[in-house]
Amino acid sequence: MTTIDQVTWLDVPVHGPFDLTASARFLEGFAPAARADAASRPGELRLAFPVAPSWRPVGVLVRQPFPNGPVRIAVRGEPSDVDKAVAAARRILSLDVDGTGFAAVAARDPVVGELLARYPGLRPVAFHSPYEAACFAVIAHRIRMTQAATIKRKLAIELGSTVDVHGVELPSFPSPAVLRAQPRVPMVSETKSDRLKAIAEAAEAGRLDAEELRSVPVAEALARLRTLPGIGDFSAELVLLRGAAHPDGFPEAETRLHEEMRRVYPVGTRAELREVADDWRPFRTWVSLLLRVQREERG
Repeated sequence: MTTIDQVTWLDVPVHGPFDLTASARFLEGFAPAARADAASRPGELRLAFPVAPSWRPVGVLVRQPFPNGPVRIAVRGEPSDVDKAVAAARRILSLDVDGTGFAAVAARDPVVGELLARYPGLRPVAFHSPYEAACFAVIAHRIRMTQAATIKRKLAIELGSTVDVHGVELPSFPSPAVLRAQPRVPMVSETKSDRLKAIAEAAEAGRLDAEELRSVPVAEALARLRTLPGIGDFSAELVLLRGAAHPDGFPEAETRLHEEMRRVYPVGTRAELREVADDWRPFRTWVSLLLRVQREERG
């Protein structure tokens, strides 16, 4: 277990509706996360992950006593990692985006209005980093998502660090250096092992930096990601929208989203889907997430 004595509490600004309990509930049911231990009670969420650029493990406790109220974050980690850990936690919970304009999207689109009423305060919850998202994408190739989530969690337990996050021990995914140093990454094929180590090398080189990926046009970011071994169209969107937590991208390769859109909108073609999504700007990722949640609830 990694023992880190330094704990820093910080107040985090929230702009627009946000419900941490809804985020934690989503995280518990989100197969890539598969983390029933992350939330111990309403208004509380625990996270453990390697934070860039040091890639040392940190533990993060997030608290929000009531929906739309103030948020406090406690970081257990090295002092030099605190700011990066807070930035990562804000990105993971989509708190780094001003959500006050989301209501305007709902006002001009009745479908979005219904979604906001059905899921008040729910914002996208991202992977801990684009690095972890890319690793999950490689692991999940040609196997079930739940199976991939199990493998990812076992890798965290076997190769990563265990961090005490306010009395709860959580496994942190292995750092890029640890993953890259493996003769062969356990529990995956040789091909996937080679790809995972290439992803780790790219992360160490800064090619999976969340801020950088979000600073360039979506098409350019996706093109960069597709140059990584094992990262195709669907995976590139996963890394950008769910890893870097880009708030305004339309998942072109996510067929289940498109099925739900065709159910609730009078559209059929890919061009019509894009036209509908254009009206969600600058929150296309957010609306897409709510539609996917709605579809999964319907079964």
